[in-house]
Amino acid sequence: MDVRLPLTGAGMCLALLMGACSPSDEKAQVSLEEKTARFEKSLDAIEDPKLKDAVAELGGSLLLLERAQLKLDSKPLETEYSDDALAVLKHYPTPQALVDTYINGLFVLHKDSSSDYLTDLQPVFPFNFNIPDTFVFPHGVEWLSVTLSNKRVIGFQPEWSETDPGIQLSPSSSNLTNPDDLTVTYPFIDGLDVDNKHQPQPVSLQGKVEVIAPRRLYSFNLTKKDVGQTRSNENLSVKLLKLEKNYAEIEFSNSAPMAAEVADTPLNPLIVQARDSTGQFLSRSGSINETAEQIAFYQKQLALLQQQKTWSEAFEKQLESQQRAFEKQQTRHYSKVYFNGPIDALEVSVLDFSTATVTRKDLDLPVRRFDPRTTEKTIQTLELPVVVYDDQAANWLKGATLSEDQLKKGVSIRQSVDDPSAAQIEFDHRRSFNDELLGSSFNPGDSPVSFFTEDASGKRDEPIELPPEAFQVDPLRGTITYDLNLFPQTPAYTVGSIPLFLASIEKKTLDAGQLPKGLELKGNALLVDMKAFPEQDWRFYARDDSGNYLKEILAVSHDASPEGPALTGVHYFYGRPARLETYQRIDLTTVQYGFEVKLDKADTASLDQ
Repeated sequence: MDVRLPLTGAGMCLALLMGACSPSDEKAQVSLEEKTARFEKSLDAIEDPKLKDAVAELGGSLLLLERAQLKLDSKPLETEYSDDALAVLKHYPTPQALVDTYINGLFVLHKDSSSDYLTDLQPVFPFNFNIPDTFVFPHGVEWLSVTLSNKRVIGFQPEWSETDPGIQLSPSSSNLTNPDDLTVTYPFIDGLDVDNKHQPQPVSLQGKVEVIAPRRLYSFNLTKKDVGQTRSNENLSVKLLKLEKNYAEIEFSNSAPMAAEVADTPLNPLIVQARDSTGQFLSRSGSINETAEQIAFYQKQLALLQQQKTWSEAFEKQLESQQRAFEKQQTRHYSKVYFNGPIDALEVSVLDFSTATVTRKDLDLPVRRFDPRTTEKTIQTLELPVVVYDDQAANWLKGATLSEDQLKKGVSIRQSVDDPSAAQIEFDHRRSFNDELLGSSFNPGDSPVSFFTEDASGKRDEPIELPPEAFQVDPLRGTITYDLNLFPQTPAYTVGSIPLFLASIEKKTLDAGQLPKGLELKGNALLVDMKAFPEQDWRFYARDDSGNYLKEILAVSHDASPEGPALTGVHYFYGRPARLETYQRIDLTTVQYGFEVKLDKADTASLDQ
């Protein structure tokens, strides 16, 4: 959670942060709940709707800030790692080079819909500026129209219209994770079967994009010894106010005025990352971006609002004038950033928007079709004029050498007792690259499970004799389901073992010019004979001359033979591979995970007597 005043939608924001705190914060939580209740009651007494909205917005934001602070301070300190938020920028010599890659690496995929009346279009970006905990350049994409195969141009409309009888282009309602996805909707004719393959097809998508690149990004490396010190580089400066176990307080400033291009654009130019003693990046748990002085100012404005009986234009101007005057005095910016784990060192980076480069481009993108499985014999090209790296690959591929102990240590156990007749214990583990190569031929072996009562001191006591139907073990899904109706005594513990599966994986590195039969590189595409290298046993990763892993754009399989399965797999990369890494599963081992689980208590009042 990143909190910055002033915020809108106070009611919604408060709802997002509702939740229990630790027992030590119970008094503070009660106080906050009481304060919230009093504030909501005071809102009911305001009759002027504009005044009521203004009070709700500012007062709700202050309550949100207080609740966020309470939750961040009370969060248990559990180490959780993250990726380098600046990794993508570090691959390019300037911010502008990153912007050019973002724009020039964009293309559009044609995707079939489950409906005969719909065709989906998916704009594919080489990377996403909106990943949590990463930097953001001001940017925007606006879609304007689609050109069909009959040369008709359909204009974009912000939502599908039920009364429009023609072909429509509007945002997709089926994919909330990709907000840029679009849908071409063909008219529905009652009583008439329609095959949209006979409709004019989308051939190009028109739009425009704008991205603003900062002059530069500069990073300061700080540790505990830098507390109280100001570090500067040209017009940028950073002061480490405090560095505690899991949070840091920082002031930063840019002595140069903001570029006119971003003067009215909300910016957060600060990226704070932390490493622990292992050197790995810690994930962020949130931040507070207001000083005590700023909070006091907003509280004063809220008090002034609450004294009013009606809203007036003159009063609005007074508030705006006060806020402008106050913000003008704030030459330095503040951030208190929390991390999931103990901090050893900080990397504080600042985007310098004292000058900015605005890149605008009109888009006319061909709509490409790459079905996941096709019977086409011709292999399409998909070579884009950019190089993009996969910064998660190296960490993901550590799973190729996963050991039994690592696999067991990664197991988490969840219980569900909401339905006592189907109570469940689930054994899960953090997904890794090893899971990709498990295949489908499992030998789970035996899964012995016993249930026990507890003695007066709460320790495990006698085993419970049970009929076979009292519980079921699903070894492949890692679940135990039990029916308390069939238990003569209340169980308190369960003991046994559940199988885990571990692939033995062999890695080889191959030069692009010396590939074995069955593997072939054509530009940025890797062609794989899937009879020689079956998909369930093999994975392929590519590096270029820099040694970095190339990001895969997409993969398809060509089944151009009537007598067998898909023969050729094609992997497309952003860039030309210089070396391939092959990963082959050569064995599959069953690992028995022994457990003793203290059972959650179920509400047995509804069970059969």
